[in-house]
Amino acid sequence: MNDRYDAGAAEYGADQYELVGYDEYGRPVYRQVPAQQTQAYDPYAQPGQQQGYGYDPYATGGQQPPSYDYGTGRQQPGPSYGSYDPYATGTHQGGPASHDPYGQNAAGAGTAQQPRVAEQTAHIPQQAGPADEEAPGRPEPEYHTEQFAFVEEPDGNSEDVIDWLKFTENRTERREEARRRARSRIVALVVVLALAAAGGVGYLGYAGKLPSLSSDDSTTGTATAAGAQKRDVIVVHLHDTNGGATSTALLVDNTTTKRGTTVLVPNSLALTSDDGTTTTLAKSVDDDGSDGTRAALDSALGTDIQGTWRLDTPYLQNLVDLVGNVDVDTDTDVPDPGAKKKGTAPLVNKGQDQTLSGKMAVAYATYRAPGEAQNAQLERFGQVMQGVLRKVSSDPQAATTTIQTLAQILDPSLTDKDLGSFLARLSDLAKGGDFKTDLLPVQTDGTLSAQASAGVVRNVLGGTAKSPDKDAAVSVSVQNATGVKDNTEKARVVLLNGGFTFLEGGTAGAAQATSKVVYADAGDKANAAEVAKTLGLPTSAVGKGKISANADVAVVLGQDYKP
Repeated sequence: MNDRYDAGAAEYGADQYELVGYDEYGRPVYRQVPAQQTQAYDPYAQPGQQQGYGYDPYATGGQQPPSYDYGTGRQQPGPSYGSYDPYATGTHQGGPASHDPYGQNAAGAGTAQQPRVAEQTAHIPQQAGPADEEAPGRPEPEYHTEQFAFVEEPDGNSEDVIDWLKFTENRTERREEARRRARSRIVALVVVLALAAAGGVGYLGYAGKLPSLSSDDSTTGTATAAGAQKRDVIVVHLHDTNGGATSTALLVDNTTTKRGTTVLVPNSLALTSDDGTTTTLAKSVDDDGSDGTRAALDSALGTDIQGTWRLDTPYLQNLVDLVGNVDVDTDTDVPDPGAKKKGTAPLVNKGQDQTLSGKMAVAYATYRAPGEAQNAQLERFGQVMQGVLRKVSSDPQAATTTIQTLAQILDPSLTDKDLGSFLARLSDLAKGGDFKTDLLPVQTDGTLSAQASAGVVRNVLGGTAKSPDKDAAVSVSVQNATGVKDNTEKARVVLLNGGFTFLEGGTAGAAQATSKVVYADAGDKANAAEVAKTLGLPTSAVGKGKISANADVAVVLGQDYKP
């Protein structure tokens, strides 16, 4: 709180200057006052005895000296309060004089009025003026905004505003959180749909049901994924030591997808031999041996076969006995090949979950009913092989011991340890249900169809089908006029094994006694003679005549044909 006596006034003497007010900037303004006589101050003087500037702090009653207007610099008569006014500048009317802090004469104090002299001002920076107390009837001083610091008073509605801001902020946060949750759900749904679509496409591609997976686009899409998978492949040739026929299958271990497959290969598959001529799988096994046949299969299927396993029927019988029989769903009754009397009970009965010993397994795997296609017998061989794989130990060492117990001389391309480890891996897949058997679909002329290329060759074997050029082999059209339906199939097998391309000529409306072998071009006379020799027909059956445009030699089988 500022002192009522200004320091600037004290510097020049309290009897020379007095404060008269403040300017528009709140600075004090002084004026010079004339010298005057000062009376001694007696604090114990009785009322009425104190004169001049004397002051009785205990005085009661009396007239309130006139107040001073700081705005105009003039004295105003004040009302009587009967008490001490510390800011009063005069004396009470009819009473003792009160203290004048600014040294101004009170009216009626008995002092002479001095003439006013020229006013001089003194400025003290940033000094606040005296505080005024409210008094009845006293005019309010004029204030300016420059004299006060701005103080923001709290608004009564501020709490409502804060509550509204909090509500708006919470509502916005809830909306943002809802949007984030919605985006998360959408992203999760898209991921699930993408995975489901990818799984569906992968399954269709593996099953060969996608039409776009043809041999022309093997470098794109699912075909690339199938081709990039790692596979171990060996070829198995089952030799029937009694009948002389052979059956071929490819054992495939896909180490990428963890799936195993047995691919059954028909004997009629057209292959290209080492000398560039066209031959069949059955003829290649007999003539070219294991190495030549393996190379021919790699060329036709686009595979990489690591080894050949020649499995003669006696070794198959011993293998089944070593693993403890096999369980097979048989599709036909198989007679006992060692039975000497007719009407003997079949060695293998038709039915589900039939337990086959070694001898029974060999009989079932090599059985081919009269008039039955070779593919039926091939599928029985595949059933027996899958039954064996389910019984072989999944331990590589134990499986190797089983192979060594057979005392079989293996092909140099495959050691007993490699074969045992390979069979152990396939056994593990077969026991877990990740093993299947597929038949390679070969057309009547020995070539591979587009379906085979997409479904089996590419997806299972990871290769590309490449059949021999049809022009490289002599095409033979066969019409059956023997009256026996099965003779067409027998002639087809014989011609394919002889290296010819077989064309189905249908069945004649009536049986004929003699067979005919016809050629249209003189250059095909030698080929026609070779066809007659292959079928066991006399050379007298060969002659020139008209044939269909898509065949080099036409054959009509008569009743003199003996398969």
